[in-house]
Amino acid sequence: MWHFNLQDRLVSKVGNFAMIGVSKLSRAFAMLALAVSVTFGALGGVAHAQQAVIDGTPVTATAQSMDYLLGAGDKVRVTVYGEESLSGEFFVTGSGLMSLPLIGEIKAGGMTVGQFQVAVQKALSDGYLKDPRVSAEVLTFRPFYILGEVEKPGTYPYTSGLTVLNAVATAGGFTYRADKKNVWIKHNGETTEQKSELTPSTAVAPGDTIRLGERFF
Repeated sequence: MWHFNLQDRLVSKVGNFAMIGVSKLSRAFAMLALAVSVTFGALGGVAHAQQAVIDGTPVTATAQSMDYLLGAGDKVRVTVYGEESLSGEFFVTGSGLMSLPLIGEIKAGGMTVGQFQVAVQKALSDGYLKDPRVSAEVLTFRPFYILGEVEKPGTYPYTSGLTVLNAVATAGGFTYRADKKNVWIKHNGETTEQKSELTPSTAVAPGDTIRLGERFF
């Protein structure tokens, strides 16, 4: 009898030690899981914060950048909040003016989008509306012009980020005698063209005139 009681006690103690071991192991796994959860949560928070910064970065489209100047051929959407009849899409004329409802012709050429918004707002507040709120955005850029040694010289719509090589492709490609190392560009509003090295990153701005010369043998 004594032998069996001793054996039972030994089994009980072994079971208790096993239970304690399992309990400690469970706590260890729980702590490890919590640490992993906190770590990934922190990383997720950092990633979310970084994404928020990226998402919050203003779009640097050419039309909305500080140095882009409106010019003839630009199509602009003007929104006067709460005044649907005064809102719409309008073109900048060859003389640099834009004709808007109620206020008539207003200068747009040579102004940034921000300056133009302020001018429209000021004109509307001058005896027409009380505290008008105005926004403007360029919908369509003025075209670019390409001539010289390309297959189809002419006028083409401008797209944001356009390069000379893109423009050449739009115009049907180089002729067999084209100079593929240099390009002549006259920017809108300027009177003379400038010679530049033709690289994959040579940029074109709205209203630019591009000329590809003939190579010398």
